[in-house]
Amino acid sequence: MKWSSESKILIQGITTEMGSSYGTRMKAYGTNIVAGTSVGSGGESINEIPIFDLVEEAIAQVGEVETSLIFGSPYQVLDAAYEAIAANIKQLILISRGVPPLDMVKLLKRAQQTNTFILGSGSQGLMIPSKVWLGISEPFCYTPGRVGIVSRSDRLTDEIALNLTQAGLGQSIAVSLGTDTMIGSSFEQWLQILEEDEETDAIVLVGHPQGSAEISAAEYIASTIEKPVIVHLAGLYTPIDKKFDDAMSIMANQLSYTDAKPSPEQQTLLRFQEAEAQIADRVSDIPEWIKLVLQN
Repeated sequence: MKWSSESKILIQGITTEMGSSYGTRMKAYGTNIVAGTSVGSGGESINEIPIFDLVEEAIAQVGEVETSLIFGSPYQVLDAAYEAIAANIKQLILISRGVPPLDMVKLLKRAQQTNTFILGSGSQGLMIPSKVWLGISEPFCYTPGRVGIVSRSDRLTDEIALNLTQAGLGQSIAVSLGTDTMIGSSFEQWLQILEEDEETDAIVLVGHPQGSAEISAAEYIASTIEKPVIVHLAGLYTPIDKKFDDAMSIMANQLSYTDAKPSPEQQTLLRFQEAEAQIADRVSDIPEWIKLVLQN
């Protein structure tokens, strides 16, 4: 997987509100947006980005495309992704969120068969500051540097990057895996990418306190990753208001306290601690942790 300012990028669903807005902004940033597709809009253009009805028509005109960004209705994502894969596009970023799980199962099976990389669904995209902007992140939050970010959140990723930028800590790569339950590329894949990246000195992982993906990531860090990892589990300390409306619920709640088994949140936290990852309770703590581990 390689992204550079020369990589040719296609936008499927470019006439959607988000597709046209972010497509224009990405092109102005320097991303090589060579074409867009939207059925019924072939022959038109948006800010000098030519539009085609079909992906194969776009490729016949602009040549081989490395990556396609998919916008639009979540119920149209599977067909759009199939069309891109049939056109031999090997990297797909699914910006649309809420893609039906069964559609994702079918897509991931096809991607495995064709060796196609999938980011998302519900991904904010990928950012290599000052080089490539793919997606719907906010580029003013990012600056070039040596901290990699891999995240299951969306706008929180921008906030973390902004905190790092304001602390004088630039980013090498920032990637949003997606907010949907079923997604393509995993924490483990990106941890390995960042581990091998010569431009990355430290890694920030942003996850959820109850996710099985986070448990797997912690195990992978413990067994494989040598670079320092700072973990922020969004919502870890958010209080949960439990309401009990009847006597049976109250009794069951009281009896549950006799079980000393740690909560899912505690188990996730414990796994990362066992992996010797540093836990940042607040977003504002992340820059200080980065500075500390890099000094050591």
